[in-house]
Amino acid sequence: MLITNATLITWEPENQILTDQAVYIDNDRIVEIGPIKELSSRYQDAEQIDAGHKLVMPGNICAHTHFYGAFSRGMTIPGDAPKDFPEILEKLWWPLDKSLTEDDIRYSALLCLADAIRHGTTTLIDHHASPNAIDGSLDIIAETVEQAGLRAVLCYEVTDRDGPQKMQAGINENLRFLRRLEKEPVHLLAGTFGLHASLTLSNTTLQKCRNAVPEGTGFHVHAAESPADEWDSLNKYGLRVIDRLKKFDLLGPKTITAHCVHVDTREINLLADSGAWVTHQPRSNMNNAVGVAQIESMMRAGVKVCLGNDGFSNAMWEEWKTAYLIHKVWNRDPRRMSGYDVVNMAVYNNAALANMFFPAAPIGRITPGAFADLVFVEYHAPTPLSPGNLPWHILFGFRDTMITTTIVGGKILMKDRQLTTLDTAEISARAHELATGTWQRYQSQF
Repeated sequence: MLITNATLITWEPENQILTDQAVYIDNDRIVEIGPIKELSSRYQDAEQIDAGHKLVMPGNICAHTHFYGAFSRGMTIPGDAPKDFPEILEKLWWPLDKSLTEDDIRYSALLCLADAIRHGTTTLIDHHASPNAIDGSLDIIAETVEQAGLRAVLCYEVTDRDGPQKMQAGINENLRFLRRLEKEPVHLLAGTFGLHASLTLSNTTLQKCRNAVPEGTGFHVHAAESPADEWDSLNKYGLRVIDRLKKFDLLGPKTITAHCVHVDTREINLLADSGAWVTHQPRSNMNNAVGVAQIESMMRAGVKVCLGNDGFSNAMWEEWKTAYLIHKVWNRDPRRMSGYDVVNMAVYNNAALANMFFPAAPIGRITPGAFADLVFVEYHAPTPLSPGNLPWHILFGFRDTMITTTIVGGKILMKDRQLTTLDTAEISARAHELATGTWQRYQSQF
């Protein structure tokens, strides 16, 4: 494939914006970039895709999401509105995940994947829960990922909240899926080991998970999302959440800790020293009213902070904008959270995290040898556009509706805003049908 008439945003460590360029792709890699005439002459037999002078840039990456939450859209929570985060879990998320069938798992994932393609999100790190459909649930999601053609990292949420048998089933599902990928690697899929959160995991379970995990595998765990997680850990175990994870040797350079809204200075230093990743989900944190994480302090301390969406829409530039704005109002200081900080999270750190799971080639940059995960963006800059001011063009000018084409591993998943791998009409219709039953099962728990 030869992409022509492109303005490239390379997102290399020293970012470049290159005009009138062509990109030659062979299989799933970028082979060469250069002037249009030169590459058109060299690769005359290649399928040509005219970018129409749009911006061509690496696809967005989501560092933490929940496909299974798709069926919550529009759902009515019985009784009074939840007063705090524990009640949100008890009234919404835990009854919802208990209501999911295998078909629900499939179509909630397909909804999210179609949304990701439309919004130019090409790699997603998912965290799944379905207590009444655990066995094989990751295979169902894996099938949808392969069908969509996106890149994804999967895990199952281990928790004690549904009893010891389901806790063990969650461990087994993680291990089974990891062994499957080790035996039969799938180039667009990777796995990690999922844990819910400290407040639903006993010491016995944490030790069991630590003992079960293969060498070199990390964890994906919610950490200190609300004060309740910290108070629960202190009251039961005399340790703060990150200290507790460290005690069981669950931190490390392959572990993802989601949220970390209420960590203290010592915990930040433990995260930095361990090399663990933190994911920031500002839209979710605002919606749950849990507060705003000390992201700038974490980055200054050397913590690798990434950007996720926690199951919100896969319009990742909306997450960029929220991160950029919420820290200003939270601190009442317009100088807080610069555009460069957002780029470091959403572009460079997200790409480094994704590369840990897909190490065969660079992700998140346009350079020879990198994976060909690209999006076309129909943005006509009304003012000068440069590598230095690009973050503010994205924050104040970009809209996800400007994405016209999405490519992953050299395969076109959306062209001229038309999805090529998923039948969105069929997915929406079937999801609508299934959600009716899901909502009935949800309501019956109250």
